[in-house]
Amino acid sequence: MGNRLVRLDGQGKVTGVEVYGADEIPVGALMIRVVRCPFHRARFRFGDLNAYVAENPGVSAVLTAKDVPGENRYGVISKFADQPVFAELEAHFRGEAVAAVVGTAEVVERLDLSSFPVFWEELAPLMTIDDALAADAPRVHADREENVLVRGRVVCGDVDEALSEAYVTGDAEYETGFVEHACIEPEAGFARRVGDTIEIQACTQSPYMDRSDIAKILGVAPEAVRIIPTAVGGGFGTKLDLSVQPFLALAAWRLRQPVRMVYSRTESIVSTTKRHPARMRLKAGANRDGKIVVLDFKADFNTGAYSSWGPTVAARVPVHASGPYYVPNYRALTRAVHTNLVPAGAFRGFGVPQAAIAQEQLYDELANRLSMDRLEFRILNVLNGETPTVTGQVLGEGVGIRACLEALRPRWLEARRETAEFNINAAGPLRRGAGVAGMWYGCGNTSLPNPSTMRIGLQPDGRIALHQGAIDIGQGSATVVTQICADALGCPIDRFGLISGDTSITPDCGKTSASRQTFVTGKAAYMAGQELRRKILRMADACECAKISFENGRVGVQDGEHHRSIELADLPLDAHGYALTAEATFDPPTSPLDENGQGVPYAVFGFGAHLAEIEVDIELGTVKVLKITAAHDVGRAINPTLIEGQIEGGIAQGIGMALMEEFFPGKGENLHDYLIPSGGDIPPVESILIEDQSPIGPFGAKGIGEQAVIPTAPAVLNALHDAIGIRVRKIPATPDRVRAAILSAGVAGGLRA
Repeated sequence: MGNRLVRLDGQGKVTGVEVYGADEIPVGALMIRVVRCPFHRARFRFGDLNAYVAENPGVSAVLTAKDVPGENRYGVISKFADQPVFAELEAHFRGEAVAAVVGTAEVVERLDLSSFPVFWEELAPLMTIDDALAADAPRVHADREENVLVRGRVVCGDVDEALSEAYVTGDAEYETGFVEHACIEPEAGFARRVGDTIEIQACTQSPYMDRSDIAKILGVAPEAVRIIPTAVGGGFGTKLDLSVQPFLALAAWRLRQPVRMVYSRTESIVSTTKRHPARMRLKAGANRDGKIVVLDFKADFNTGAYSSWGPTVAARVPVHASGPYYVPNYRALTRAVHTNLVPAGAFRGFGVPQAAIAQEQLYDELANRLSMDRLEFRILNVLNGETPTVTGQVLGEGVGIRACLEALRPRWLEARRETAEFNINAAGPLRRGAGVAGMWYGCGNTSLPNPSTMRIGLQPDGRIALHQGAIDIGQGSATVVTQICADALGCPIDRFGLISGDTSITPDCGKTSASRQTFVTGKAAYMAGQELRRKILRMADACECAKISFENGRVGVQDGEHHRSIELADLPLDAHGYALTAEATFDPPTSPLDENGQGVPYAVFGFGAHLAEIEVDIELGTVKVLKITAAHDVGRAINPTLIEGQIEGGIAQGIGMALMEEFFPGKGENLHDYLIPSGGDIPPVESILIEDQSPIGPFGAKGIGEQAVIPTAPAVLNALHDAIGIRVRKIPATPDRVRAAILSAGVAGGLRA
């Protein structure tokens, strides 16, 4: 615990031994290519598909909706499942699948799918939230009135009265766009039918969720579906949804041959989920002493053509839009709205990064109107263990937001002084600024069951098998969960062997999302390790304080002056093939939210704050981030190196969100036109780890994966205002938008074109 242990899977990654989605191809595997809609909305019909197959020797089959033996529908939240494997009659977004061609790789790779016999009738699409909400708008889904998928609501106090009585008020509107995940690994995998079961080996963040949906699509029991997760070359939320899996399963099931598929980069960008575009309007007020008294927040999220994680975004954002501050009068109303655009789904934060952009800039405005230091304004208003959140939850222990903000104070004071001095002496177009932003994030699902189950087995040779079903998408869960289990058991980590998240041999550890694996699966691993330890001690008739040693073929137990050696070869093997097995399940304690969003949505929150220092060229509108200082309350730093890696990666994505990343469906469907930060865009990062331990998490640990991205963009945007006094209302703050804001504001030195 607390050691900077080298990643357990690191050597396999750097030597190329670890298997990713596209790395294995079964002998004789066929290939699939998908025919996708080229329009944002279109009706379609097929020509003679049998003739197409006959005219293309090597093509084994063309699959369409009629070939789906079960439900032609899937979705990550079963209540809202609405996305077909193949569209029927009408396609709802550009990139939606309508058919798939299966055949030998040599033939399928060479096919010109523009000649595929499908005939399109382009229809008028709903491209914006306003289009979709218009009274005369056609419904994307007939059963969803006003094209609203779901609404979210958290309300406490009297917002209208508090706004009327506040000493200072501020209001703002912000808009964000689609953001592409841009994983280094595109979606890939293969499937094969084994008797009456289907095996799918692919990159994924959620093997058991995949199993459930594939079973429904094929019309078989979940036990007839085996998901074998590969290593994942980046996920960030996009690999929570199905991608290649339904096509692989259908083809392999029908043709009884192994089938493989690898998305092209364009196909990945066109068809997979994005960060939700948001339009946010908010008002806030504070009293004369600088205390926040009210926040009124309304947001619409463009959830695209299908539900994906839209319900989660709409539910999570109202809980978090206050930020980590005490706000006694609060109203947050959200809507997830359907359009004819690519589905928006999970992307590192489930809408909270978008809300933070709005709320943290407005809090800066309140501080400025009160002539208060912006950092001290936040420190004055932070939550503590006794103050209720906007859902009425009193958090108790493990609320480290004050410590995070106070940790920034020394560098904040230096940065303020240095930027002021630089700007006073500036003779050219460069100006500098410093900005700060706070964050909080609930670990796990919002007021929903969220269990993880871990199994640990003592092998006859004295080694430990850990059935590690928490998919590691780069965040290091394979290492961290093993560290937790090793300490709970009292066993050196080099005696552990990891069993993958294969659904046929590993219990369900839940999805890798919502910053839950260290907290939830880590706690299950802790409990399983403790249970195996207890079993060994009972077998040795030893007390809890005894020491256990693991040797080749035996276990030694030292209880004071008494020593007992357990010969593992003498023990019968259990149903799992182990000398001893322990299994434990952990589900964080939460409660449902009532009609006003009051309740306990999360058992544990992570907290953090970032300080951004930037430089702006007022003639070009370019923004360069010079340094980020990041303080995060992680509860207990299980592996500081991996935490720092998560912080630095989150900051890189936050900078992209703030300054350059925006996807326009139908344009820039490649990584040449869609810009993400490169090495030259990432500044030095100073990470400060705060350990305000949670009494619920394993050894006090919390999550960090999503927390790291949330405060970066608002800190950068607050620094932009500090530097030249402008607010860019449509994010990202690209050079053209910054330059337009400079000209509109008449910033001194910003030469007009």
